[in-house]
Amino acid sequence: MNPEYIGYLASAFVAISFLLKEINKIRMVNLVGCLLFVAYGFLIDSLPVIITNILISLVQIYYLFLAKKQ
Repeated sequence: MNPEYIGYLASAFVAISFLLKEINKIRMVNLVGCLLFVAYGFLIDSLPVIITNILISLVQIYYLFLAKKQ
């Protein structure tokens, strides 16, 4: 499988997240995109892509858990 397909799919999820209005849906869709970008980063051996998207994923997970507690 061509790694670019995963990159395109990740980009689509991140782009779709900008179209949503409910914050939890935004965070979930963006999280999926970020996790796909992490996989893509491993496939293309790009540490900046991996690190950036892991950090963004952790932020999204933190805020999703915070919202769930309230």
